[in-house]
Amino acid sequence: MHDLAQQIVSGLATGSIFASMALALVLIHRSMGVINFAQGEMAMFTTYLAWQFSQQGMPLWLAFPLTIAIAFAGAVALERIVVRPVERAAPLTIVILTLGLLIAFNGLAGWIWGYVIKAFPSPFPTTPLHFGSVAFSSQDLGIIAVSLASLGAISVFFKKTKVGLAMRAAALYPESSRTLGVRVGWMLALGWGMAAAVGALSGLMIAPVVLLDPNMMQGILVYAFAAAVLGGIESPLGAVVGGLMLGVGLNLIGAYVPFIGTDLQLTMAFAIIVVILLFRPAGLFGRRRLLRV
Repeated sequence: MHDLAQQIVSGLATGSIFASMALALVLIHRSMGVINFAQGEMAMFTTYLAWQFSQQGMPLWLAFPLTIAIAFAGAVALERIVVRPVERAAPLTIVILTLGLLIAFNGLAGWIWGYVIKAFPSPFPTTPLHFGSVAFSSQDLGIIAVSLASLGAISVFFKKTKVGLAMRAAALYPESSRTLGVRVGWMLALGWGMAAAVGALSGLMIAPVVLLDPNMMQGILVYAFAAAVLGGIESPLGAVVGGLMLGVGLNLIGAYVPFIGTDLQLTMAFAIIVVILLFRPAGLFGRRRLLRV
């Protein structure tokens, strides 16, 4: 029973990372109708910036917010300069563009910092926390708390603020929003910025666990995509629930199903994507679209 509780908490911590990255994918998809395949590499690149700041003596409590702010501003600039000229193009054009950005960020990180794996400082204490006879990792509990707090803040932003409501309107009804004075282009840029900030937070939380290298987010992106598909690619709530379900499920399977273990967890993520797309393409929280012919 103790082992089961620890596996569930560890799975929730991992699922919180998946949920953060899945939410970033959902934010972009709701804005443009496509998946940003460079989301993980953008998060990786900003995580390297945080590592660079810490190596220069900057405290983590300052390095992390600064990194998230840089991720937000950089993504807004990227959308204005690179993405905006093709935002009205066919979805395949934007997909190819994001794949190009993936390669560019990966290569740039390797060129600047090299491909040697680096240790990343953790913002959480290393001492475990005891609840009765069960010991939990402070790292896992910290990841869950930070991720859920950020996801809650985003939910409040979209439901309670004028800018958040304008972003939702611009994503759902762009032409009508333009007639009402909403600057749809800038709302799209803000969506890119928020997605990058959430992705950066995901990278900062996972780097102390998996260590820092230019390829560290590629597997995470697959899990996040599986979480987004599971919950519903257009549902922020679905991204969160899907990420937590996926994290706990894969952790329990890896621990208690010997023939799968940890080696086939990525394969399981691909299998989940295929099954959901076959039997429930809208996901658990997505809305089905009816087409009249």
